Amino acid sequence: SLPRFLDEVVQTPLTSGNLVEPLASGDSAYPQMLKAIEEAQTSITLCTYIFDRDQVGIKFADALGEAVKRGVSVRVLIDSLGSRYSFPTIIPELKRRNICVATDLPTFWLWPFSYTNLRNHRKLIIVDGRIAFTGGMNIREGNCLSLSPRHPIQDIHFCIRGPVVFDLQRVFARDWLSAHQETLSGTTWFPLLKHEGGTFARVIPDGPDDDFEKVRWAILGSISKAQRSIRILTPYFLPDSAILTALNVAAMSGVRVEILVPEVNNLKFVQWASNDRLVSLLRRGCHVYLTPEPFDHSKLCIVDDMWVMLGSSNWDPRSLRLNFEMNVECYDANLALEMNLLFEQKKGRSRFLSLEELNNRTLPEKLRDGVIRMFTPYL
Repeated sequence: SLPRFLDEVVQTPLTSGNLVEPLASGDSAYPQMLKAIEEAQTSITLCTYIFDRDQVGIKFADALGEAVKRGVSVRVLIDSLGSRYSFPTIIPELKRRNICVATDLPTFWLWPFSYTNLRNHRKLIIVDGRIAFTGGMNIREGNCLSLSPRHPIQDIHFCIRGPVVFDLQRVFARDWLSAHQETLSGTTWFPLLKHEGGTFARVIPDGPDDDFEKVRWAILGSISKAQRSIRILTPYFLPDSAILTALNVAAMSGVRVEILVPEVNNLKFVQWASNDRLVSLLRRGCHVYLTPEPFDHSKLCIVDDMWVMLGSSNWDPRSLRLNFEMNVECYDANLALEMNLLFEQKKGRSRFLSLEELNNRTLPEKLRDGVIRMFTPYL
């Protein structure tokens, strides 16, 4: 019934024959992404929120530049605000290598124009229209724990092959047309795709446009259909009242609800606002665990050991209402088993959060958390 429900919500097809491979951390993901870029023959499309000008960003710029020299058609789209996480930005480096690059949703620091609060938060690389990399990972050295970065980040990305890559490319093409007024079409960008594996998958684009709240509906649908377990891994957990109620109803109905969030969040306001949300869940029997440092930026939802949703969306109003996001729903018991093992590993290193602990917060802490919670739509 969940696929039928999402047929109505998303209105893009559920495709069979896909292969989805998880890549934990930049140490695993970046080498595979760079190898695919180095082996590209026809086209590369890249969309990201953050593309830092650091040693990792320069590696990607060099690889993309070499692809351009080989005659590969390359298009790079970076969110305007996200491109400024490093200074100077990576954009001059990309242009110097003759890479066709555009920024999406332009805004300025000093003037709050209409796009200031709307961001392209998608992360996607597609090589030759056949191999896609997507998930929650930006391009920055913080994701490479082997480099001992100043601000280390745990994350998970995915390599996807199969017919669903066509729909991933369509999302990029629509964003590129909006940002650069160029239509991407033909076999260079959309080759004929064959079956690669046993995963049924569907792209769920989301944003303040025709795709408004589609990820939110997918979340609500999956919670309502759960019979045994719901497992949530997210860095920012600020669900609205409807999602909170749905999780509480599931827990009271006997579904085991487990939520992993960072013990030390990189955004303090989000952590404080989240405390009030967690109290209501703990009261109704949900289980919350706090993951240790380094900060875990992973985004994952697993339902009934069969359904997996991966992608760029956080469980907060900014992702579910304001940002342009992109998720992929997958039906595959083997993939769910692999993700459950990852979840168990993270849970095993985490600390259980009790209702008593939150109730024992000092009065100033409770007042602080309650006041910040009122600003949830803006966090």
